[in-house]
Amino acid sequence: MLSALIWVPILSAAIVGFWPGTLTRQVARNVALAVAYAVFIGSIILLSQFNTQQVSQQFQEHLPWIDALRLTYSLGVDGLSLPLLMLNGLLTAIALHCTDENIERPRFYYALILLLNAGVAGAFVAQDLLLFFLFYEIELIPLYLLIAIWGGQRRGYAATKFLLYTAVSGALLLAGFLGLVFLGGASSFAYTDNVAVASLLPMGTQLLLLGAIVIGFGIKIPLVPFHTWLPDAHVEASTPISVLLAAVLLKLGTYGLLRFGLELFPEAWKVAAPWLAVWAVVSTLYGTFNALSQRDMKKMVAYSSVGHMGYILLAAAAATPLALVGSVLQMVSHGLISGLLFVLVGVVYKKTSSRNLDVLNGLLNPERGLPLIGSLMVLGVMASAGIPGMVGFISEFLVFRGSFPVFPVQTLLCMVGTGLTAVYFLVLLDRAFFGRLSPQVIDLPKVLWKERIPAIVLAVLIVVFGLQPSWLVALSETTTAAIVPTSKTIVLQPSENVTSELIQDVAATLETTDVSR
Repeated sequence: MLSALIWVPILSAAIVGFWPGTLTRQVARNVALAVAYAVFIGSIILLSQFNTQQVSQQFQEHLPWIDALRLTYSLGVDGLSLPLLMLNGLLTAIALHCTDENIERPRFYYALILLLNAGVAGAFVAQDLLLFFLFYEIELIPLYLLIAIWGGQRRGYAATKFLLYTAVSGALLLAGFLGLVFLGGASSFAYTDNVAVASLLPMGTQLLLLGAIVIGFGIKIPLVPFHTWLPDAHVEASTPISVLLAAVLLKLGTYGLLRFGLELFPEAWKVAAPWLAVWAVVSTLYGTFNALSQRDMKKMVAYSSVGHMGYILLAAAAATPLALVGSVLQMVSHGLISGLLFVLVGVVYKKTSSRNLDVLNGLLNPERGLPLIGSLMVLGVMASAGIPGMVGFISEFLVFRGSFPVFPVQTLLCMVGTGLTAVYFLVLLDRAFFGRLSPQVIDLPKVLWKERIPAIVLAVLIVVFGLQPSWLVALSETTTAAIVPTSKTIVLQPSENVTSELIQDVAATLETTDVSR
């Protein structure tokens, strides 16, 4: 099944791109959508058969590949990778729905989208270090071309900058993986073999290899000061590519940080954790203050992503069961929320030809504005700001609650970022959606239902998982709790149920409030 999630999109991309006969725009689009839906349904089938109490990898596939390189085709999925695998399938379908039906060079475009989906899926399920690196690099070229060909006026600059940064990221990861295998003396690049030998290396060697891996993934996430490629890429990329970039591709960095940083080098991680927590604070506050100063809606959302990715680094640094399960929820919630925000910004730009907050005003006007889009934007902003009832609240609550016992000062500083998120997004709402409709954007075209549906789907999921977060927690808590004992002095034992403790904490808070009254 895991191979099907990778190779069906690859083969479909080859068919769409190289079919010798005539292939109309609509046929190419329908094929891409059918494949995206099939991949997403396949991930749901995996979910239905997934054992949430099993720590080890499930649905494993293993095949010797290139003996000379000690490379094996080894796949597997657990509670850390399965939510992201499903997110990849869902957001690929959303991105395809957001694509203009009259897009130029449609066969090439849809083939690249499918190839991008396959590369990300392969990276999430790869259980061989070299195989992960191959899939990690596979997604680089499609995304570069999608920005360079279908991007904005400065698309060449943005795409080249993305390519250079990501190439450095890949080089650092490859150096770290090769160093681990050759210095550790593992018999192959298999993940399980290297987990066993990584902790036997001298601490100085572990820190050196961990540093290469953390910086490599830090470029991808991205963390300050390696973030400068992201705003440019978002601003120049088309709406569907911005959705995929923020909602899915950035998660390769956060996933890799937990899988190949924390889990491979637990003792070195313990030494580096205080510095990583400080890095999380710097990245969070820098991204937040930059978002405050933006006048371009899309650039504001892009810098918001930089800030919110810092929460995941903080949770990883704390490495408690509550923080780590919160980090997985934060990946999923950020994927849904950022996807919604970029979809809505794309609709606003399509209808008004502007993203400038100094030009837009009054878009919530019920008669001549974009009332439904504005209402969904309010919901997305509330979710990003961590308002209760939205998935963003529970993910941030778990991150901060789990990180505070280990890094109280850093956690409080990151919470400042959450408060400021509400500030800059309220500025966005006030300037673009409230007030009298701007003369520059009157007589707006009607928003079609096919343009509304992607945003509505994401909004519904944001509310559903906000009201019922235990579904996501139950999926990941066994896996994340199993990482903790080898990485950090823990607050909870792995056998304890994170959801139960969370419920007890909330109940205790409510009881205290009642007594004080």
